[in-house]
Amino acid sequence: MNWSVLGQTTGLLVLSNIFMTMAWYAHLKDMRDKPWIIAALLSWGIALFEYLLQVPANRIGYTALTLPQLKILQEVITLSVFVPFVVLYMKQPIKLDYLWAALCMCGAVYFIFRS
Repeated sequence: MNWSVLGQTTGLLVLSNIFMTMAWYAHLKDMRDKPWIIAALLSWGIALFEYLLQVPANRIGYTALTLPQLKILQEVITLSVFVPFVVLYMKQPIKLDYLWAALCMCGAVYFIFRS
């Protein structure tokens, strides 16, 4: 395992996921009274920054990781970014189900990286 590649990929994917989560869900809190097209255009603008980070992350990651490994890494990062977003930004209570989902993702990481 090339740890430098994994670190760069993970860091870029974390940043990418922050933008992705904001693009997908922040309008539900901040723009409820705006027409959907305004929310869509703003989300699209935010998503540009997601792609500017996600594409290099996947290109770097693919030099040392398989495509399934990249996908599982992405999903774990998505959950890791989404839960704090839900609790801190959207002000929704944390649920025990988040723990169970995280444990399932840990299992996925184990199986995809074990060989």
